[in-house]
Amino acid sequence: MKAAIYQTGILLLFFSFFQSCNVVPELSIKWKDNMLLIQGDHLPGGSVEVWYLEAFCRAGAHNRDWGETLIKHHTRMVSASMDGKEIVLETKLEDGVYANHIITATKDEITFKITIKNPTDKISEVQWAQPCIRVDKFTGLGQEEYIQKSFLFINDKLTLISEMPEWETNALYTPGQVWRPANVKPEDVNPRPLSPIIPDNGLIGCFSDDEKLLLATAWEPWQELFQGIIVCLHSDFHIGGLDPGETKIIKGKIYIMKNNVDALVKRYKKDFPDQ
Repeated sequence: MKAAIYQTGILLLFFSFFQSCNVVPELSIKWKDNMLLIQGDHLPGGSVEVWYLEAFCRAGAHNRDWGETLIKHHTRMVSASMDGKEIVLETKLEDGVYANHIITATKDEITFKITIKNPTDKISEVQWAQPCIRVDKFTGLGQEEYIQKSFLFINDKLTLISEMPEWETNALYTPGQVWRPANVKPEDVNPRPLSPIIPDNGLIGCFSDDEKLLLATAWEPWQELFQGIIVCLHSDFHIGGLDPGETKIIKGKIYIMKNNVDALVKRYKKDFPDQ
């Protein structure tokens, strides 16, 4: 009898150990006061903060005071699932435009679907918007160093931002660096130094402190990639104005996954086939 109990105990311990070794890390999300918190026990520091959303902006931003570019907005939470897997937000801009945000968390990514609508009888000037991802805990680095672990894609390969072949230093506001797609006018991007380099795609990201994970983000359509004045990375999404009664759909991703660049690029191409 004792031997049977002993054997059962050993089997239960083995089963518990086997389960713990095969637990897949999961992400969950919370939102409060314009801050989206991405949580996971496997993340450096336990979480990644996203200022969601930092700003809605007009065109012509690059050479004028930032205050003239901003369109005031207010975001409220409509609902949040008990399991931390889905959040619904609603944003109202001062010009009457509404945006509905559905944000979902899965094993290793956050998905955004934004439906933005102009219910007014006037054209909206809203050109683009900024989600600001704070990566200080993730990279383990400060303002001066984190570009050593941050990357985008140039000439068909991952390129560390610290090793970019060209770096612009002159702008209305410094420091920082902005990269734009070919279809966005230089005068319409952030008033930080604008790189002459056009990235291959809309991905920007970084490696974790221990380099076991990577974080990357992309939007469709995208306005700019941006390395900022705090320890942050941006893929800012393009809106392009809204006619009276017009509705647009915008989608985005934040990937937080094992450090496998080829797998990241493959997923990006699947998720954003038109870029």
